Amino acid sequence: MYSSILKNPPNYAPPYEGSTEAMSSMPASSTSLPSPSVFSERRIWRSFSGLSTSSQAQRPASDNGQAPVITEEISEIKRYEDFTTIDWVQDAVHEQARRRVKRHERFGFWERESTFKWRQKVRESYDAGQAWLVITIVGALIGLISAVLNIITEWLSDIKLGYCSTAFYLNEQFCCWGAEGGCPEWNTWTSLWIVNYFLYTFYAVLFAFIAAKLVKSFAPYAAGSGISEIKCIIAGFVMKGFLGGWTLLIKSIALPLAIASGLSVGKEGPSVHFAVCAGNVVSRLFSKYKRSASKTREVLTATAAAGVAVAFGSPIGGVLFSLEEVASYFPLKTLWRSYFCALVATGVLSVMNPFRTGQMVMFQVQYDRSWHFFELIFFIILGIFGGLYGAFVIKWNLRVQAFRKKYLSQHAVVESVVLAAITAVICFPNMFLKINMTEMMEILFHECEGGHDYHGLCESKYRWSMVASLATATILRIFLVIISYGCKVPAGIFVPSMAIGASFGRMVGIMVQALHESFPDSKFFAACEPDVPCITPGTYAFLGAAAALSGIMHLTISVTVIMFELTGALTYILPTMIVVGITKAVGDRFGNGGIADRMIWANGFPFLDNKEDHVFNVPVSHAMTNEPVSLPASDFPVREAEHLLNDNKFQGFPIVEDRSSKILVGYIGRTELRYAIDRARMEGILSPNARCAFTKAAADSSVARRASSVSRHDLIPETFDAIQSSVGTSHIDFSRYVDHTPLTVHPRLPLETVMEIFKKMGPRVILVEHRGRLTGLVTVKDCLKYQFKVEAEEQALAATNPPQLPLGAHSNGKNTDSLEERVWHFLQKVGSLLPGRRRENRPAPVEDRSASGILHGTEEEHDDDGMVELEERP
Repeated sequence: MYSSILKNPPNYAPPYEGSTEAMSSMPASSTSLPSPSVFSERRIWRSFSGLSTSSQAQRPASDNGQAPVITEEISEIKRYEDFTTIDWVQDAVHEQARRRVKRHERFGFWERESTFKWRQKVRESYDAGQAWLVITIVGALIGLISAVLNIITEWLSDIKLGYCSTAFYLNEQFCCWGAEGGCPEWNTWTSLWIVNYFLYTFYAVLFAFIAAKLVKSFAPYAAGSGISEIKCIIAGFVMKGFLGGWTLLIKSIALPLAIASGLSVGKEGPSVHFAVCAGNVVSRLFSKYKRSASKTREVLTATAAAGVAVAFGSPIGGVLFSLEEVASYFPLKTLWRSYFCALVATGVLSVMNPFRTGQMVMFQVQYDRSWHFFELIFFIILGIFGGLYGAFVIKWNLRVQAFRKKYLSQHAVVESVVLAAITAVICFPNMFLKINMTEMMEILFHECEGGHDYHGLCESKYRWSMVASLATATILRIFLVIISYGCKVPAGIFVPSMAIGASFGRMVGIMVQALHESFPDSKFFAACEPDVPCITPGTYAFLGAAAALSGIMHLTISVTVIMFELTGALTYILPTMIVVGITKAVGDRFGNGGIADRMIWANGFPFLDNKEDHVFNVPVSHAMTNEPVSLPASDFPVREAEHLLNDNKFQGFPIVEDRSSKILVGYIGRTELRYAIDRARMEGILSPNARCAFTKAAADSSVARRASSVSRHDLIPETFDAIQSSVGTSHIDFSRYVDHTPLTVHPRLPLETVMEIFKKMGPRVILVEHRGRLTGLVTVKDCLKYQFKVEAEEQALAATNPPQLPLGAHSNGKNTDSLEERVWHFLQKVGSLLPGRRRENRPAPVEDRSASGILHGTEEEHDDDGMVELEERP
């Protein structure tokens, strides 16, 4: 990979005029005495390595731009590294250097206007407005994709129940447009209930099979929600292909199929994923974003806001969601671009008008009645339910995820098909489960007035049967969400949670309405007006949906704004805030973070959450990697450096004066060291005994020492070994690739402070030094390892006094299988009864990693070496 990029440099606009010849102008060897021009070039290399940024302002105009070429090539190489982290400190240094170069090029632009052509002015204007152009294109693309997916999803969801006789491509809503008193154009498949039941299940299984097969065959990253991974990517974790074009295509195709299959999954989380994919794919077409990770982060953050905006029809709520949940760094310019991207996306979606009702989402409603203060008691019940629901689902879904990872990782398609079949069999008999979840929320949100009656939902004679049906729907949907979220199809949890909250809320609302009708003269209902409906069950469904969404995601402000934009009712802002606040309090009491945060924890991604407060009361020396592998500043054999790179996966090496004194002088990354060696071999012949220097002083002293020790007798080799050793360059200067000002901390600095540095500044590594001597290094991975270690010790301490076992149970007996193992044994017994299934051909369960392991993708071996900063994917 490195050699291919060196032979074919990336196609980018050179920072300096005439910099295309910079490659050929580099000296082939560092053994010759340095000239003044060489010293000038070295100063530039140092400035672009973050070594001497202050000297860049005095850079002469005659420099050939060699350092920018090296910086851009290294950045291009890092784009292809998988499962590594971005050093935001170094990225900021490089971005500042690019800006200084551009300012130097534009210096005296208007004074020299006559010497510039109009094309230069256009190029400058284009570069200045490139960010807004990208945001506009991406926003329009997101709105267009969302509108198309909405139309396809509604048609696929209705095709399971019947067809339109006038036009097969129309869903039930469009087929019955304007019909009153029935719709003869829309027909069920047959008049037999059992046949319709079978066809409903068949289509559900077919859609799930196609979605799972597409994901497994073409884009495995298209599975799931994607919000957890996007949070890590925006924070600086590199996952090659997760935001690629194939993922965007397969996610867009498989998402309508997964929703139409009836699985208890939603589209809101995947909407964020395909929106961020679109932002990444489009931004890579522009040079500014292709070479800058920080600018790409701005686009990804803005597109995440647009994804939520088109999913809920809530542009402001999308921006707040990106701020509250996704972004780890959110400056003011990112806020403006997020707002503009969400505005463009929702504008395009509104113009497309996929539902032909002027609404951007199907369950958008309007309320014209206010609420009463006595209803706060029931609103509090909804808030408590939301918090308990979130804690319960998160706990058990994590156990299902662990079971899935350990036993079902090789059966992704079969699992999805079985889940779709179970869901269809369970849901078809229930009137609220067999329809699409967005349609269900639309029905439950509406007031009873205005003809919004679904199978007698608003009729008092069917009241208690509706309560029973809603209770059944709530319980079954919770079970289905627990087992379905995380299967290998595009799957979100926003809409399923809102559907659960809506069914529970509507059930509470119906019971409150029945209570009022039973005791209309009670003082409790004294605030009700005599001739106006007092209780609106639809508002309870609306608030229940807000509570469930807040409970599963642990969000407050963004959920409140989203629900407000869905209804447009200012009068329900206060009840929504009360419900969401109670939900958040209950969720924090029984849980630790939302489902996205817990999925990051379960997958072991190296991510430090800004919302968490850590109290360890220990210095950083307790978590750091002791005695890391370091490189001497001078006379380090190149061959040994290559062996070190080939035999280990260390992502960087501290540079010390010598390995005995450990005096810290800098840090070099793995990519930079590999690039330096490959570049040196391409530019000239290296001696087999070539040695490298990592500081300018060491390189100059090596050259001077070699020049003073050379005699005429030494110039004439006498043996073949001497001839071989004398050929080529024997000393190489790698100082321009070294960071001579790495972040360093004292060993007694509190670990909490170091974690705040990682959160606020985003370095890849922090070196620990005491009185100038290297004592260790610490990374995000080391901090998380220590955190998991502390948590494991606390759990072990809590388990020292286990509860009394029931009579006949033995702690060391044979009945100690976990719940997951018992479920797996049961599935094996069921599978052995099926025809054509051979037990001996089944693969063994995948070994489950400990919860304290930091994963970096699909790993094949455990990482027990504490000195590894961050492994690359094998």
